[in-house]
Amino acid sequence: MAEEQTAAQKLLGDFAPELVRLTDDVLFGEVWASEGLSQRDRSLITVATLVSLYRADQLAFHLPRALENGVTKDELVEAITHIAFYAGWPNAMSAITQLKNIVEGADAS
Repeated sequence: MAEEQTAAQKLLGDFAPELVRLTDDVLFGEVWASEGLSQRDRSLITVATLVSLYRADQLAFHLPRALENGVTKDELVEAITHIAFYAGWPNAMSAITQLKNIVEGADAS
């Protein structure tokens, strides 16, 4: 049975194999696996950073991951609302719209 591909492998395949390796082995294999912070806390920090930097494409992956890692919808809403005052309203509105779509999509399933 073939091993399931990671998100990076699906996205980049053989196009950028070293970036895929670093993403899988270092970022998710070492950094995210470090015991210094919980997966939940790492997700909350990551979402906050991505909202602040207006990285909407990356939020599509990290918002569902945050929910899987135990950050609640209400906590994400609160965090994004808080970030709006520091990182800008457009950043927060884009992020909250993505979160709403993700949550409503999950509710419909």
